[in-house]
This record gives sequence, C-alpha cells and structure tokens, in this order.
Amino acid sequence: MWLHIDTMARAETNRLIDLRTLDQAAHCLRTLAHPHRLRIVQMLLHGQYTVGELAEACGIPSHMASEHLCLMKDRGLLTSRREGRCTFYEIAEPGLEGIMTCIETRFERELKRSLDF
Repeated sequence: MWLHIDTMARAETNRLIDLRTLDQAAHCLRTLAHPHRLRIVQMLLHGQYTVGELAEACGIPSHMASEHLCLMKDRGLLTSRREGRCTFYEIAEPGLEGIMTCIETRFERELKRSLDF
C-alpha cells in the first residue's frame, strides 16, 4: 500500500498527462506511422507542395498521396489552399517539427552506425 501511495505522489509531482489525452496522442502518432506520410511531413516542414509534387517525392501515384494528405488533414495535422487548379498543402500542427526532428536525429544515428560496419 505504501508503495502505491508513493508512486501516485511521484506521478502527481511529475504532472503526468491523463490517459485520455495520451490516447488522443497515440491516435495522432498512428496517423503519422507510415513512411510516405513521414516523407510528406518532412517536405511540408520546408514549404508548401502540391499533391503531384508530394506524390513524385514519395514515388507513389497522385491518388495515393491524396489519400495520405486527406487523412492527415482530417486529423488536423495539415491544411490546404486552392490556387487556380492546384491545391497546396502545408503544416497546421506546429508540433510536427519536434516529432520529425526526433525521428531524424534517432534514425540518422542508426544509419551512420550501420554504415560504420
């Protein structure tokens, strides 16, 4: 019993995020958990792109890129604007930059480590 109270006190001191919020975060991270979506986010962090440009960079057909973009837009991660016949996509969630920095830092180290062997 004493251990449980101590654990709860430490959790309160550390101000843990409630589980419902963490469930929402996990849902958002599952949305990003695809190589093409990560590539799209990586590109959009550096500017606005059309579906065709993003599709080409991912090596996928435009309709598939469009599906990825719609999903991320529905989750509030991206926004879009029309300019004539083109639709340009951009980042709506500023936290994506930190997530991508974490991914790039972690996996660039892994790549360098594997190249050293």
